Amino acid sequence: MSKVLIIGAGGVGHVVAHKCAQAPEVFSEIMLASRTKSKCDAIAASVKERTGRTIQTAALDADNVAETVALIRKFQPKLVLNVALPYQDLALMDACLETGVDYLDTANYEPLDEAKFEYKWQWAYQDRFKEKGLMALLGSGFDPGVTNVYCAYAQKHLFDEIHELDIIDCNAGDHGQPFATNFNPEINIREITQRGRYWERGEWVETDPLSWRMSYDFPEGIGPKDCYLMYHEELESLVQNIRGLKRARFWMTFSQNYLNHLKVLEGIGMTSIEPVDYKGQKIVPLQFLKAVLPEPGSLGPLTKGRTCIGCVMKGVKDGRERKAYIYNICSHEEAYREVGSQAISYTTGVPAMIGAMMMLTGKWRGAGVFNMEQLDPDPFMEKLNIHGLPWVVVDL
Repeated sequence: MSKVLIIGAGGVGHVVAHKCAQAPEVFSEIMLASRTKSKCDAIAASVKERTGRTIQTAALDADNVAETVALIRKFQPKLVLNVALPYQDLALMDACLETGVDYLDTANYEPLDEAKFEYKWQWAYQDRFKEKGLMALLGSGFDPGVTNVYCAYAQKHLFDEIHELDIIDCNAGDHGQPFATNFNPEINIREITQRGRYWERGEWVETDPLSWRMSYDFPEGIGPKDCYLMYHEELESLVQNIRGLKRARFWMTFSQNYLNHLKVLEGIGMTSIEPVDYKGQKIVPLQFLKAVLPEPGSLGPLTKGRTCIGCVMKGVKDGRERKAYIYNICSHEEAYREVGSQAISYTTGVPAMIGAMMMLTGKWRGAGVFNMEQLDPDPFMEKLNIHGLPWVVVDL
């Protein structure tokens, strides 16, 4: 039984708090902290209503290392579970190092002033965490996160070598809004509008944003959807840790309506992260856009349909070619019934809780900075089936 400090009270924080509360045998005490304490209090009230458990709340500026250090020392958690903004990853890792506490996040660090994400900044913490005997687990969401574990599971059980990997993320849900993002609009739009990137034969190949398209026929009645090639952070670690990988790509589905709105917003400069002058003040257009778009947490009761996220892998087993698909399908309606959230937040929040569970129960231990595929996939895969994200393996 362990204390956990959850930082971030958005849609994913909402799910993580509920799922941790459902496992009192692991998470004996829970504190939820965010810049806006009222958001934490609202989540705590929902947790109390749904699970009967009381969780503590606190106001916290996660950019302020000293403030985070003070809160950690006051609450004394065994783990900091970071579901705040990716800009805050390094500050929270610094606070964990200063206080001697393990760290977990769901998305890698991004500089505030540059639409770019890569692991180099967090991998640079390897020696410091190792020297202190602390563990930092990076990217314990779905993609990255579960997709990395799917690859590790396939490498352990299904293949001798994986040669080709396509990670395919489909949201077949509909929230009925003219335009909205399913998670933080600022992070979402920064991710989608940057150049595509994939790994082939030992080097990275870049593409224009959303310029490569394919149709994929998704299982269990979802059917064919248009998918667009993007760069996603898990590719960076997977190409280092999966044996024999010759090509690795990431694809995501978008409706034509979504792309049309995005094209217009880009065309008029609303997706820019460069500050502009407005009545004597500097404002960032993308941050203003975030303020006027629907709050992702508000989409829960509106969203119908399912997500399907998985890995299509081709390689060899016992000298013979094999192609396999590991995937999960998650219902927006069922996620909302269970924890009051749509499936996008659910599919990120559940793996964050399971990653924390792996660390706190000693199933995953080590000193240093780890990506998900570097650890034994079996206990994590077992918990996915128990805690709401069952998976399927099919040969193709």
